[in-house]
Amino acid sequence: MIKFTVYGEPIAQGRPRATTINGHVRMYDPKKSRDYKNYIRLAASEHKPEKLLEGPLSMKVKIYRPSLKSFSKKKAEMAEKGKLRPVTKPDTDNYVKAIKDALKSVIWKDDSQVVELHASKYYSQNPRIEIEIKELLEG
Repeated sequence: MIKFTVYGEPIAQGRPRATTINGHVRMYDPKKSRDYKNYIRLAASEHKPEKLLEGPLSMKVKIYRPSLKSFSKKKAEMAEKGKLRPVTKPDTDNYVKAIKDALKSVIWKDDSQVVELHASKYYSQNPRIEIEIKELLEG
């Protein structure tokens, strides 16, 4: 099992941007998304397996967004205990998309190998993303 934490405010995958070069359309990641993926790669590289994982994988992601400044003391306490959860944008799957893209060629060969996924969003005074990857036995 591979477990690691990416500290700092989580950033969801942004909408792809397009530009035209010599009459050809080229799609690219917004700078904020690209920079965050590089940061995830850096954190993941410390837990890199000797050989890229190749079989089916299970992935568990816990996204801890910063608590809102507008929270009362009571609300902040509930949020910290996981009793008050973020139901606002960005969507959970947009965070996961960025993480899966970033881990390609660092932890696994391709993100299509993730056949089991559990992702959840929380508030915290200590924003971060906790990632857990398990190989599933084939056969």
